[in-house]
Amino acid sequence: MKFLRSASPIETKNMDSERLREEYLVGELIQPGKIAMVYTHHDRVILGGAVPGSKDLKLDGSKEIKANYFLEEREMGIILISGNGAVRVDGKEYPLSLKECLYIGKGAREVVFINKKEQDHSEFYFASAPAHSIHPTRKMTTSEAEPQAMGSKDQANERIIYKYIHPDGIESCQLMMGFTELKKGSIWNTMPPHLHERRMEAYFYFDLPDNERIWHFMGEVNETRHLIVKNKQAVISPAWSIHSGAGTASYSFIWVMAGENKLFSDMDFVKLEDLA
Repeated sequence: MKFLRSASPIETKNMDSERLREEYLVGELIQPGKIAMVYTHHDRVILGGAVPGSKDLKLDGSKEIKANYFLEEREMGIILISGNGAVRVDGKEYPLSLKECLYIGKGAREVVFINKKEQDHSEFYFASAPAHSIHPTRKMTTSEAEPQAMGSKDQANERIIYKYIHPDGIESCQLMMGFTELKKGSIWNTMPPHLHERRMEAYFYFDLPDNERIWHFMGEVNETRHLIVKNKQAVISPAWSIHSGAGTASYSFIWVMAGENKLFSDMDFVKLEDLA
């Protein structure tokens, strides 16, 4: 497990491109035959990827976080980003199809990622946050997520938002999770951008052709910076930072939030003329 400390906006505005990538870009999560994880001190969220291949992969990492087992004091959300697979939680198996979500509550002792058939090539993306209440494990399909259409063709941001883990969906302690799918020909996400001071966020970009790229914008309103992101990479967004992006092709991204506030609509929108 890799650990990332929290940088302040004062430090961030003086970083060069290489340092920005070291601090905020998470690019090594999807590795064949492995579980890879990054622990960020922004609300102590863990981002991870699991690619089981021919072998089931059991979630570990309890030693790094000083726990008896991984979800002793944590909850987690999982979205299948490729193939067909399943997750076994304390002996019960939950099959997942592409882009379906599984929430696992605090106290689950065993989590195993399964590739049902070798040709399925299942890849899982997951996020975990500290939890102080227990909520039941629950699966949700894309149709159950009540897809919400947003944006317009004129602004190149037609998209569908799928909300999984949030107060009106799967109940959690503090974790929120879902994904956004841009329609063909649309490239912009979250523009104009917004802030939410009481929670951090992370974007995991996928469904992007390997030869294409995304320009992810971050930073303070008057000190914006950018990161160039490839397929299946994540960006950590502190509470003080905007988060927006534009790609050279259409894509999808998984959003994860954690903090003291779960109200999805709690956003402080930023005017385009205020960006610098």
